[in-house]
Amino acid sequence: RDLGRLSKFADEIAREEKAQVFAIRIDCSESRSVREAFEGVLSLGFVEVLVYNAYQQPPNWHPTHFTDIHLDSFEKSLAVSSVGAFHCAQQVLPGMVERGKGTILFTGCSASLNGIAGYSELCCGKFALRALSQCLSMEFQPLGVHIAHVIIGGVIGQPRGGQSSSSTASLRTTSFGDGSMDPDAVAQTYWQLHVQDRSAWTQEIDLRPSHPPRFC
Repeated sequence: RDLGRLSKFADEIAREEKAQVFAIRIDCSESRSVREAFEGVLSLGFVEVLVYNAYQQPPNWHPTHFTDIHLDSFEKSLAVSSVGAFHCAQQVLPGMVERGKGTILFTGCSASLNGIAGYSELCCGKFALRALSQCLSMEFQPLGVHIAHVIIGGVIGQPRGGQSSSSTASLRTTSFGDGSMDPDAVAQTYWQLHVQDRSAWTQEIDLRPSHPPRFC
């Protein structure tokens, strides 16, 4: 992530919520980077919610023939999608277990459920992330930690009135009715998972627009 862009978002949230917001850049594929970042985060206090969205974005969204995939690219995708989630969860779970509460939400996609020709890197990383979520939910939910896997089966659009970035504009539609997902509606679902009553915790949820794009 671009730290300048993250800092801008942090400033916007701080103004809206009248709260302190910090932006920290992490290379989720590197355990040292994750550990050092969380040293700063945990120094601020208890982490109540961890939302893991990271994945390795391919150079383009065209399918890649399996024999053309380089090993380092495949390993990087696995590291970001699943190993990074492993490292981040290990950083916050001890504190959550100690307090008997906390929420960890892992973000998946359609590639978490089905293999897609030409997208081996993405699918393998997302399959592994889903398995990690299921394993952790079985182990830690009895200890008071809610862990869920959120499948985003579509393209998230820009906030109403927002501008698309150049890297994603070609994939996004201009109207939520045309197949993209309202980010505020998606965020509301994440919030509802966090505040959900522990007598009926969701372990996995699949979010899709009413008119999903052809590729989802």
